[in-house]
Amino acid sequence: MAKIKVVHYINQFFAQIGGEEKAEYPAELRVGEVVGPGQALMQTFGDEAEITATIICGDSYFNENLDKAKAEIVAWVKEQKPDVFVAGPAFNAGRYGVACGTICDAVQEELGIPAVTGMYEENPGADMFKDKVYTIATANSAAGMRKAAPLVAKLALKLAKGEKVGASVEEGYMPNGVRVNFFEEERGSKRAVKMLLNKLADKPFVTEYPMPSFDHVAPNPAVKDITKAKIALVTSGGIVPKGNPDHIESSSASHYGEYDIAGVMDLTAETYETAHGGYDPVYANEDPDRVLPVDVLRDMEKEGKIGELHHLFYTTVGNGTAVASSKAFAEEFSKKLLADGVDAVILTST
Repeated sequence: MAKIKVVHYINQFFAQIGGEEKAEYPAELRVGEVVGPGQALMQTFGDEAEITATIICGDSYFNENLDKAKAEIVAWVKEQKPDVFVAGPAFNAGRYGVACGTICDAVQEELGIPAVTGMYEENPGADMFKDKVYTIATANSAAGMRKAAPLVAKLALKLAKGEKVGASVEEGYMPNGVRVNFFEEERGSKRAVKMLLNKLADKPFVTEYPMPSFDHVAPNPAVKDITKAKIALVTSGGIVPKGNPDHIESSSASHYGEYDIAGVMDLTAETYETAHGGYDPVYANEDPDRVLPVDVLRDMEKEGKIGELHHLFYTTVGNGTAVASSKAFAEEFSKKLLADGVDAVILTST
């Protein structure tokens, strides 16, 4: 019996070409090559399937040349005639996740070939495509590859064979709005009591009927007189003093920085830089004011358009940083801002 044919899509990092400095790497087809995480997929495939081609594309190249890259990759997939298409897994890499979801959706829609990917639940690609593409839920970093790859591979085999796909809780993919009936090993009353006992004991449990989470933030009242207001700067663009003294991570930041800009009229390339690993740092490093506009606010301060610029700014890296961590950072430094009499915050990103 002929083996199932798989075409695998990965980015420049997992192809071991390079990191952010190689994010502009153009789309490339490698026929007959198994690259990077493809090896982990092959272990689960065994004798049932083989990766007949690997497609590699830089994250920035794909997202900045979307129509061209998508058309080129879809054409290559069509030529290879696979039984199933696999992308990633992307874990919590945002641009990679969006690329995986986009190309899987295109392959399904344009070629009628089933596709599967994998990523962390907070990856923006998950929100965009989990209702369209089977998306295996993964850990937030490549450290979870050992667990993620077999789930992706097993679901890919099912799709290629045209077998019935079970419920999300059975197969490991993110809920996609389609309910699938299945038989549990334990009766409902027993499961409910177990969940209750775990909850009372403050132990982890998983509800069988998750409710959607709608995060609404009520806007604050407008500043009554901006000409008398103290304004603070906060950024997720990673602007830090030269040398990154607090060693803020370039991705999945575990902390934020607090820096004094009293007397600083302009952020220069000699004194500040970005620690962010999710965008091309060249322009930000040339003039950090492009991300954290200290120079403009100093001008407004001189002209009396604002009361004053707060002498501290807060910074972290949004690239791959979990929403829960971001909220925790904000809860901590917002108390400091209030205590310092700050009236309004300008939050800049990239």
